Amino acid sequence: MDTATRPAPPPSIAHRVVNDEPISLEEYLEREQESEERHEYVDGWMVAMVAASWSHSAITSNIDRTLGNQFLDTNCRTASRDLKVALPVADKNAFPDLVVVCGGPEFDPNQSNLLLNPRIIVEVLSPSTMDYDRGEKFAHYRQIDTLQEYLLVAQDAPHVEHYVRQDDASWRFTETDGLNAAITLPSVEAELPLAEVYLDVFDDESSDSGAE
Repeated sequence: MDTATRPAPPPSIAHRVVNDEPISLEEYLEREQESEERHEYVDGWMVAMVAASWSHSAITSNIDRTLGNQFLDTNCRTASRDLKVALPVADKNAFPDLVVVCGGPEFDPNQSNLLLNPRIIVEVLSPSTMDYDRGEKFAHYRQIDTLQEYLLVAQDAPHVEHYVRQDDASWRFTETDGLNAAITLPSVEAELPLAEVYLDVFDDESSDSGAE
């Protein structure tokens, strides 16, 4: 009798996995080229990307515009959602909501759309992804040598979790709340006012109470 344990994806992504058995990176790339939907690749599992809500898309667009305007006279640029980032552990990649790159993008020589050098990564939190974004995904992101800052942005209230890499390789964590607050991004000498991050995301009533 065969008692071998069937491979299973991590619980934090299991509800978004679309394949029954792990597949190779090569097979993932072939399937992804033919698929109309996007998937991340994690240890043999194809993980479906969740369709973005209006607030999710608006927040991403607002951050993209706000930072992009500040970067006009610098060598830093933003790129959003359709750009895949390589994770420096075997057989993993991710589609962040937004990345900041400085000094020009560097790509995997075998995959022209696989970014190697993000300086800042932004994820807008969704109920189905927040555990993974805060846990395993951030653990993978921390292994990227070029990454200096990681932001987790809430959709339901003006709230941002901000991680900054320190000289000793530890990460300093701060939380920022309320539409009157702003976040300083030291690695790119920029500022992110929450009023601009959440522009047109909340109605007037929820905006007034957003500093809870």
